[in-house]
Amino acid sequence: MSVFAPLRSLLPPEIRVRKGGTPLVALTAYTTPVARLVDPYCDIVLVGDSVGMVLHGMPTTLGVTMEMMILHGRAVVRGLSKAMAVIDMPFGSYEESSQRAYRNAARMMAETGASAVKLEGGVHMAETISFLVARGIPVMAHVGLTPQSINTLGGYKVVGRGGEADRVMADAKACEAAGAFSIVLEKVPVDLAAEITRTLMIPTIGIGAGVDCDGQVLVVDDMLGLFSDFQPKFVKRYAELGRLADEAIASYAAEVRTRTFPAAEHGFADKVKS
Repeated sequence: MSVFAPLRSLLPPEIRVRKGGTPLVALTAYTTPVARLVDPYCDIVLVGDSVGMVLHGMPTTLGVTMEMMILHGRAVVRGLSKAMAVIDMPFGSYEESSQRAYRNAARMMAETGASAVKLEGGVHMAETISFLVARGIPVMAHVGLTPQSINTLGGYKVVGRGGEADRVMADAKACEAAGAFSIVLEKVPVDLAAEITRTLMIPTIGIGAGVDCDGQVLVVDDMLGLFSDFQPKFVKRYAELGRLADEAIASYAAEVRTRTFPAAEHGFADKVKS
């Protein structure tokens, strides 16, 4: 058995044929325990380069490295038995050439056990997507707001309004034609996302792109309410774990300082009674 060991995870062709059916459920995960939590409920678990911001305190995703993605990818795949693992290609690992993209994507899949990679970009990345797919690397595309391009986009803004709509549609079509099995639409106006979804034959997975997409993805830490200082408009909090954790940690600290923890039941006697 593989050391990565999913018993029988979903594969890209099975995701592709879900077009127009029951919406696909996707969440991010970066660790084995969280992967085990989301696996029973998700079709896709994305090891996103958002790990840099969520777990490592980076201001953007641009500082994320191959080594970080491989480390977290391995951890997530160990925790999955049903959902398909998709791993983000980090900034600088695929843009230079199709050959460089292949070397890095092949390494990530071989060293993590993930079933597919995700990369950002539309028309200008179509040749690379085609190159990867032809060589056995399933690709999930990503258009609209592409966080690795925030310096050229001018920030985390909605992409596809007005004259930008035709460009986003062209990007989506180019990714499909190149062989992507699905495509993430991030912060795309809902009407445009619906039109793209109707036009493409591959599933669209929305994040801030409305209900008409073929599936949805969120950062798991956002939807669980682990952070209180940042909440994008498109996130719905299904829990407030950050508040609960704050209360629990405060209670622990108070009990330590008043010597009510540890209590007698948390310690060990000198010898076991006969």
